[in-house]
Amino acid sequence: MEKSNQTSVTEFILLGITNLPQLKIWLFLAFLFFYLFNLIGNLSIVVVVIYDCSLHTPMYFLLGNLSFLDFFYSTTTVPKMLAGLVMEDKKISFQSCITQLHFFHLLGSTEALLLMTMSYDRYVAICNPLRYHILMAKTVCFQLASSNWVTGFIYSLSHTILTSRLPFCKFNEITHFVCDIKPLLKLACTDTHLNESLVSIISGFVGLSSFLLIVISYIFIGTHLLKIPSSQGRRKAFSTCTSHLTLVLLYHGTAIFTYLRPATKDSLEQDRLTAILFTVITPALNPLIYALRNKDVKKGLNKLFLGILFSNK
Repeated sequence: MEKSNQTSVTEFILLGITNLPQLKIWLFLAFLFFYLFNLIGNLSIVVVVIYDCSLHTPMYFLLGNLSFLDFFYSTTTVPKMLAGLVMEDKKISFQSCITQLHFFHLLGSTEALLLMTMSYDRYVAICNPLRYHILMAKTVCFQLASSNWVTGFIYSLSHTILTSRLPFCKFNEITHFVCDIKPLLKLACTDTHLNESLVSIISGFVGLSSFLLIVISYIFIGTHLLKIPSSQGRRKAFSTCTSHLTLVLLYHGTAIFTYLRPATKDSLEQDRLTAILFTVITPALNPLIYALRNKDVKKGLNKLFLGILFSNK
């Protein structure tokens, strides 16, 4: 695991998604659309949560954090992927590759933990509404969000340090559109069994523990909803959770599928496809799910856009 003095690789080549020229232009247009929708949608949510006083609540504070994460999560990977689809130069320097890996896992792991915090927020709001403003006070909410970021940073830093110290002596073609751990381990000219085990253990702990706590939260929520005599009341309470559950299933499902399997040639090909889901598709769905299903967010967005429109007249 120590870095060798024989390291000769100073840059990598990201092979991207496909080598078929006729497919590249269509993928470029599709991913560009999702990326722009992601940027505009998530940035709009962040702005409206900041400027609309009626949205200064724990739930929307966490939603703003999620949109902020998705905004930069896609920006870490998608621009380079789009460039690879239309340009012949697919090279990335060693330092840039390690930097991308760090932010890719920092933002990705923080999002997994933030979704867990959001499930706890829904649990308190539905199962213990009278104590909600105490259990989810501003200081508590800030501490929970901060702990997500700090944990994500430590998680990412551990992978970054271990990967950056590996010797890369010969092969430099990464079977991916992003510098990720598993494809890089395959290129190292040393034994990487310890690194692969650490990826499974650390990623498994972060991914499965956060997913398990989300499941437990929704078991309590479901049990509580069954006790509500009014079917209308049950529907109203459950509607606040469906958007969050959708993101959890999309995000955690693909992430767990990717990082808990051993790295093989077939699995690396599948990882490249599943990564599209949680780096391109899911971040773009966030504003679609929350903005179009949430009356408060829609009202805040209307106020924001109307304010911008009239201020320019």
